[in-house]
Amino acid sequence: MGFFQNLKNGVSKTRQNLGDKVMGVFTLGRRIDEELFEELEEGLIQADVGVKTSLELVEKLRSLAKEKKVKEAAELKELLKQEIIAILSAGEENGFMPQKGILQVYMVTGVNGAGKTTTIGKMADRFQKEGLKVMLAAADTFRAAAIDQLAVWAERAKVPIIRHQEGADPGAVVFDACKAAQARGIDLLLIDTAGRLQNKTNLMNELGKIGRIVGRELPEAKKDFLLVLDAGTGQNAISQAQLFKEVVPLNGLILTKLDGTAKGGVIIGIKNELQIPVKWIGVGEASEDLQPFSSADFVQALFN
Repeated sequence: MGFFQNLKNGVSKTRQNLGDKVMGVFTLGRRIDEELFEELEEGLIQADVGVKTSLELVEKLRSLAKEKKVKEAAELKELLKQEIIAILSAGEENGFMPQKGILQVYMVTGVNGAGKTTTIGKMADRFQKEGLKVMLAAADTFRAAAIDQLAVWAERAKVPIIRHQEGADPGAVVFDACKAAQARGIDLLLIDTAGRLQNKTNLMNELGKIGRIVGRELPEAKKDFLLVLDAGTGQNAISQAQLFKEVVPLNGLILTKLDGTAKGGVIIGIKNELQIPVKWIGVGEASEDLQPFSSADFVQALFN
């Protein structure tokens, strides 16, 4: 199966949801009027784009339709696609993919159940197969299952893992991982960090400490704080992202489980409201189903 076909199949439920809620507005030959805009606004909200983003999109389309003297609904549909691409593509051009010979650190967080540890494992498998030297660090020491699960992925992907016992200091794990990554000439260090502690202050302190250790021990490395979100949680994903953005300097999002939900439209709302680029999306169970995010491909897959 080709890369795009795999993406298209993976977002089929969201595409159907958008078709039911939004695409029906753009019927052939329909003239543009206020009723159409109201139906479009309602459809976008129901398709999990979010109230704020839906209102802004419709207002922009009103303005563009007037400015460009658009009369047909089919033309408005194309404008909608272009506006969504514009929202999603901001920041997309920033260099992100790891490269051989340049140490990159991904510090990955996310609430339990979002697919954080599995996503890290898929990344390790993918980049190891592409010839990069990858290492895992099991710094989510508050869950024994997370350590064991990451160890299974390390074995499957044939990459080394730095781990301590359950309840150990996550900072100590990260310190050891940084030293090992330097010594072994690692290209990508993937750190599994805690996503839920007793309270927000506790979480902030823990993630902040990990960031400081990486910054101190690997000053020359490229560093990214990534948040894993379950697309199936819809608007709750925006709330989660807002919380984590207050805690750590997030510079990338990973949306998982898109293949199992009709709520993939939330990607548009998250990007518009938080201005954090989506870097990866998960559209299936296999490692290759974790794909680098392309706004143009995503919108084409949704509207095709």
